[in-house]
Amino acid sequence: MEKFIELLAEQFEDMDIALLKPETRFRELEEWSSLVALLVITMVDDEYGVVLPPEEMRKTQTIQELFDLVQSKL
Repeated sequence: MEKFIELLAEQFEDMDIALLKPETRFRELEEWSSLVALLVITMVDDEYGVVLPPEEMRKTQTIQELFDLVQSKL
């Protein structure tokens, strides 16, 4: 989870990693945008070899849910 949060933080411009926790509702972050969503999908593919369909990603709200989705596809 720590590595996942580090990689996720890199997708945001000037994100303080201390703000990101498993229970963080990432869609509510001021920095969240459709561009960041695409960057996250690309990061997951590059780092984990998992293709996240946008419709499945849209169902996740917290970092934990997103992490669990990625893990379920490994």
